[in-house]
Amino acid sequence: MSDFFGRVTGDQDPIKKLASYIPGFKGYIERENRRAADKLLRDTVARRFEELYKRLSALQGDLISQGGIEYIDDLEKAALQIRTFTDKIRNATYGYSGLFDAVKINEAELAQIYTFDAAFFDLADQIRNATDNVEATLGAPEGLPAAIRNLVTLARQTVSTYEQRYEIFNGSK
Repeated sequence: MSDFFGRVTGDQDPIKKLASYIPGFKGYIERENRRAADKLLRDTVARRFEELYKRLSALQGDLISQGGIEYIDDLEKAALQIRTFTDKIRNATYGYSGLFDAVKINEAELAQIYTFDAAFFDLADQIRNATDNVEATLGAPEGLPAAIRNLVTLARQTVSTYEQRYEIFNGSK
């Protein structure tokens, strides 16, 4: 998480660095850097989940070709949850609210948002592992339903985690 913020602050142009010495302006620059870092972080999360979605789509084709058509609907549930999450995180309002924004985010709330965003990387790893498990059980129908259920649960957890993030962002929590 701090890597993203460091990348943004490291790329500051000299005028911004100079302006950061003006009393009161430094806080504005830091907030803008946090917004940029948050956007970069969310774009990275969205790309990871987009890759997972594409992998699940390919896995659905494999499942059909191996005669597992009865499991397609269940696997589609996971794919739809991942697609929903990817769209939401990619299009979410980002970072620290601006001066005239309707929703104001304080530093503590922003830290909570970053914690949620960091959790998405862990969820992506869990979903990747669950997808590996589904792929490994394609030839073993007795383990396939449980592997798919686990994948669906993780995909739902991702959307749920995003909605908790959204509640903090909008002051609902």
